[in-house]
Amino acid sequence: MKMTNKIPALMASLCIGFGSMTTLAQAQSSVSGYPSAPIKIVVGYSAGGPTDLAARLIATKLQVALGQSVLVENRPGAGSNLASEIVARAEPDGLTLLMAAAPLAVNGHLYKNLKFDVLTSFAPISQVMAAPSVLAVPPSTPAKTLAELIALARKEPGRLSFSSSGAGGTQHLAGELFQQKAGIKLIHIPYKGSSPALNDLLGGRVSMGFMTSLGSMPYFKDGRLRPLAVASATRLPQLPDVPTMAEAGFPSVEIDSWSGLLAPAKTPAAIVEKLQREVAKALASPDVNGQLASQGAVVVGSTPAEFRAFLAKEHNNYGALIRSINLELN
Repeated sequence: MKMTNKIPALMASLCIGFGSMTTLAQAQSSVSGYPSAPIKIVVGYSAGGPTDLAARLIATKLQVALGQSVLVENRPGAGSNLASEIVARAEPDGLTLLMAAAPLAVNGHLYKNLKFDVLTSFAPISQVMAAPSVLAVPPSTPAKTLAELIALARKEPGRLSFSSSGAGGTQHLAGELFQQKAGIKLIHIPYKGSSPALNDLLGGRVSMGFMTSLGSMPYFKDGRLRPLAVASATRLPQLPDVPTMAEAGFPSVEIDSWSGLLAPAKTPAAIVEKLQREVAKALASPDVNGQLASQGAVVVGSTPAEFRAFLAKEHNNYGALIRSINLELN
């Protein structure tokens, strides 16, 4: 009888072991045969921007490492929602990827009836880079420090203005967050894109703006814009003398632009991990790292778990901010 009692347990153990071996074999098979066709990285923005640049740098390295063509497809539209929807609905085979930016974590709180969900429709692969927002003023704004700027704003509430690339963008949300935490009232001047917002800031037609570090360095270096504070946890290596918002007394004012690579949900974990390893190698290469850093980016290369946690935090933080200002887009 003792032998009989042990037989079911032994059989169960063998079945579990066989199941584990089968799962491992399937995972190894999915990686060994991957990629079986060209890979497409979809970007929700026009060619030439920072997210497009990140996608093309990564694509070049992946193509060599994986032995397949890696193409970048620009699909701008609907605040980058079009590209996100394309990838969310794609086959989870690792052949269609999304190079996303910060609006991915924002848009679910702004738009109704989206056909994807940032937290469930994607398999995060790796955050590629971050580009902290920098609060900058033109020479016509007399403030030399953040404290002086806040004093000006408190002296004449509602007179100072800030530019943004449009309602609901990270520049707009950074300005709203700054107002809340500093206890000041500013006028929001939205533009149709970052270029006209930058032009009017350079021309002194607005008092200030939250510029992403990407592409802004030339204006800081030649004095056309004066950086007052960096909205990140640490100082930017490219601006070592500019304090963070935390150092200036506002630790909760952190707004980053960022880029990250994602696959459709249910993409096999083995494929996701393989892609992450290759992305990390690409970002560690001197040419890619140097090119991104020269643009003002902070290179990241996080793990899938780290990127998933980052997305959840971004999504929650932006949701709380957007609800507090009652912002909604059609």
